[in-house]
Amino acid sequence: MTPSQACENDTAARVTRSLLGYGALAGPCYVITSVAQGLLRDGFDFRRHEWSVLATGSYGWIQTANLALTGLMVVAFAAGLSRAAAGAWAPRLIAVLGLGMIGAAAFRADPHDGFPAGTPDGPGEVSWHGLLHLATSGIGFLCAVTACFVLARRYARAGRRTFARASVAVGVLFLLTFAGIASGGGSAGPVLAFCAGVVALFGWMAVVAVDRYRTV
Repeated sequence: MTPSQACENDTAARVTRSLLGYGALAGPCYVITSVAQGLLRDGFDFRRHEWSVLATGSYGWIQTANLALTGLMVVAFAAGLSRAAAGAWAPRLIAVLGLGMIGAAAFRADPHDGFPAGTPDGPGEVSWHGLLHLATSGIGFLCAVTACFVLARRYARAGRRTFARASVAVGVLFLLTFAGIASGGGSAGPVLAFCAGVVALFGWMAVVAVDRYRTV
């Protein structure tokens, strides 16, 4: 290998590591920003309101930016996975998750159940942008679940059973919590379970990012 080739390889490795790093940053940025807003904004109830509804109201731009920036970080992470030879489909599926979050930022969720302050109790009316919010985020979530199973299979083939089982567990957990929140009702159980599913998904993403980072 010539010095020029070695320099190019080193540069490529640094870029790949930088992209993978976004997989570890995306979750904490999204979760911390969402929880902080939930604690500070009047009328928000973690037992009744999904984090995406924080994009409504006078301070909704904060959550809109949070969704968009997190989505961009997830897309960057997907690019890093592709460069780190993590297969063809997992990076693509994770990229769709990121694009789904960007779409969810572009199409605001509808106010409901008393949030933002002054909103009547109850599910409220569903607008066109509310429907698109649900559609874009839903497609992204289903792709994230599929990515968990795709990487589980890849880990299993490599003999890494702990990673494979963890990937399956996160995929199943997130699918069940997403199904629960999609069924509606607004009760505390499904909403809190979905929040736990989101945290688990981003935690899994961070673990995969660190794992692939070490191989570059």
